[in-house]
Order: sequence, then C-alpha cells, then structure tokens
Amino acid sequence: MQRIYETDRLILKVLDETNAGKVLDYCMRNRDFLGEWEPEHLDEFYTIEAQAAQLRHNSKESEEKRALRLWIFKKDNKKDNRVIGNIVFNNIVWGAFLSCFLGYKLDKDEINKGYITEALKKGIEIAFNECKLHRIEANIMPKNIRSLRVVEKLGFYNEGLAHKYLKINGKWEDHIHMVLLNKELE
Repeated sequence: MQRIYETDRLILKVLDETNAGKVLDYCMRNRDFLGEWEPEHLDEFYTIEAQAAQLRHNSKESEEKRALRLWIFKKDNKKDNRVIGNIVFNNIVWGAFLSCFLGYKLDKDEINKGYITEALKKGIEIAFNECKLHRIEANIMPKNIRSLRVVEKLGFYNEGLAHKYLKINGKWEDHIHMVLLNKELE
C-alpha cells in the first residue's frame, strides 16, 4: 500500500506522528460536531501528545496490515494544508474472512460537498484491488441519515440492526450493519 493517494479533488495520506499538530487542529475544530457520533473522549485526547501517540499506533497497524487510515486534504487548499477528515479500514482480518470495518468523518465545514464519497470511492478501490479484501462493513446509527446516504450511494446494503452495538457519546446506540462485497472475489 502507498502512503499517498489522489482523487480529482483530494489527497489522501497516511500520516505519521510529525503531523500530530494538523490532526489536533482538525479534532479541536470538530470537537462539538463529531461528539454526537463518537465515543466520549477525555480532555487528554485533545493534546499534541495524545494525537502523536495515536498516529504512531495507526502507523504500526498500517505496517502490520491490520488497518489503513487515510487523512483527507483538499488539493486546492495547499496554502494552509489543513486536514478535513479521514477514512479508516480497520480490524482487517485476513485468511478465509478477508474483511474489515469502515469508519469515516469529515470536517463540519466540508459536509455536503461530495468529499467523503470521493475519498471513500478511492478507499474502497484500495481495499478491494490492492488489499484484495472481500467484505467491508460499516456500522451506522439509524439517526445518522447523511452517513447512511453516503454508503448507500456507494452500493452498501443493509444486513440488519445491531442493538446497543457501540457506546457513543456515553450511550449504547443501535447501529445499522451496512456491507459492501468485492464482486471480483465472488
């Protein structure tokens, strides 16, 4: 797997700990916006040290081919070079399963512009064509209509409801289990 990918409007990068400041800036800008959709974070999460440690962990997972996290940058925004989101293919299981979970998030000021769909199309291409995965699973809260629309546009289908699946923002939430299969491996 490469460390940098491009789409028409985006640059997707695997970041290392030297980019902790950029990631922290993204997290701080979106702290309230993303809080509704994420596990609770302690205040220490919002430090340069915590973000550097997380990026080291992400790099190790990538090297071990257990996950791929790509941070999103706009091509036309090279002047300030800010992170606008990320996509992650994590918990990659090899062998007979060839599967992973998908996660993604985008800056509050960049929603409804097609960026996350564009980034995910490239990510799915990487997961299916480079990694040769068979299955990508995305678990989404029923009230997250925007997120459900994104994966439906990309061809994911509903495999059912997982009750009290993840603890999000301090509360156990149901999630719709959305799946995309690699038709090349069927």
